[in-house]
Amino acid sequence: MDKISLALQMILSLSILVVLHEFGHYLPAKWFKTRVEKFYLFFDPYFSLFKKQIGETEWGIGWIPFGGYVKIAGMIDESMDKEQMKQPPQPWEFRSKKAWQRLIIMIGGVTVNFVLGILIFAMMMFYWGESYIKTEDVKQGMVVDSMGMKIGLRDGDKVLYAGDTKIEKFNSGLVANEIIINQAKTVKVERNGQEVVLDVPSSLVGEMTKYENRGKALFHPRTPLDIKKVSPDGNAAKANLPAEAKMIYVNGKPATFQHEFVKILQENKGKTLDFIYLVNNDTITKPISVTDKGTIGIELNGLPISYQKYGFFEAFPKGWSMATGFLGSQLKAFGQIFSGKIKAKDSLGSVFSIATMFDTGWDWRVFWNITASLSILLAFFNLLPIPALDGGYVVFLIWEVITGKVPSDKFMEVVNYAGFILLMGLMIFALGLDISRWF
Repeated sequence: MDKISLALQMILSLSILVVLHEFGHYLPAKWFKTRVEKFYLFFDPYFSLFKKQIGETEWGIGWIPFGGYVKIAGMIDESMDKEQMKQPPQPWEFRSKKAWQRLIIMIGGVTVNFVLGILIFAMMMFYWGESYIKTEDVKQGMVVDSMGMKIGLRDGDKVLYAGDTKIEKFNSGLVANEIIINQAKTVKVERNGQEVVLDVPSSLVGEMTKYENRGKALFHPRTPLDIKKVSPDGNAAKANLPAEAKMIYVNGKPATFQHEFVKILQENKGKTLDFIYLVNNDTITKPISVTDKGTIGIELNGLPISYQKYGFFEAFPKGWSMATGFLGSQLKAFGQIFSGKIKAKDSLGSVFSIATMFDTGWDWRVFWNITASLSILLAFFNLLPIPALDGGYVVFLIWEVITGKVPSDKFMEVVNYAGFILLMGLMIFALGLDISRWF
């Protein structure tokens, strides 16, 4: 069921993005009285699941559940309709329109995707707001993961700066972003009341961006083990564990922090362990059974969550900054790839990699955050000056506007074939990478 949930979320997200992208081409084409012969969600080689002719346009749903397209009359595109292009240009065809009109038609799709990304981010801020943990509220500092140890971080450290950027929100991802994207060379922490500057190893960016290390955090908050509630029907209640108990040891191991406690329970599922805790300065030892899920029936207090709510009009500048910040990070990441600091094979992935980004429980906040990010990425990739992408057409149209020279249909046909082959090769390579990662 988890895989089905991921697949459905990916298909829904990409369908939203593709349909709106294609409407970005369709609407200006209609404004300039250009005939649109087809508008399809998904691809339809040989047959379609659904189609209906409305006016001059055939609306349909293909059977390959990725992507979609509009077929604009008189335009050399992925349909490679050579017979139509052999006929004399008609006034309703794309090739008969002025260069600036064709340019607007071509950039309509990426414009919609940029605007959509900003709008989704803005509405997320308006509806959900922004929640985070302040660095100053993590009184016990951090628990360091293996990747963080390579910087020299230690349990109990409190992160202050990554490079020149002050880390006001306790978030491992923010520190990782500064190291990977903004090439921070140092991390400053507070350790035992003293400020310590740690040098980031030059090899760390390569390590952090390996595909197998995706999602790995440098550190986590070190949270005190405070019991919030004892479930009345859990094993802890059956053993008369009081909510005010202060845990000391479990199974002979220290358990004063949540990560220590959870780790011990997960390692001893289905076993009965000795729990040693304090109640009113009295030390008590009791055996409590751990369930097969690694729980004993208690709820723990978390760290204080800070929350920022955005009004409707306040949300749009925030959405803009989120979208441009994300795009800027992606551009810097591409620069790192071209410079060789990040390996391209670790950053590439097919639709299967995209699917794993979603939450198996179908969390709408996660869904819309990924959809907004993909919308910005779709706009960016489509603007790349590669034939068969919108950006390839835009380059030739700008050349035409500047010089007044129109590339021949034969030339456009050849470069589109070349661009199509390049894109297909890249997609096959990305798919091969995902398959190799499974094994």
